[in-house]
Amino acid sequence: MRQHKATSKKSSRPIPSATSQAEMLIELPDGMWDRISRKAHELWVQRGRQEGNALRDWLDAEEIVMEEIHEARE
Repeated sequence: MRQHKATSKKSSRPIPSATSQAEMLIELPDGMWDRISRKAHELWVQRGRQEGNALRDWLDAEEIVMEEIHEARE
């Protein structure tokens, strides 16, 4: 049986380190991170405390919070 070697091309673009990736994150207004975090926790509890859905909970919470802010500005 013939074995294949994994090959990869060198990228001309360096891979950003975790620190530089964190620096590229969008800065949220004061209190926004806490508000989204609380909403994500609330969704996690409502969904039966299921593990493995933290990203979904966060993104759903972010959408809800942004919608609340948008509605409050109207």
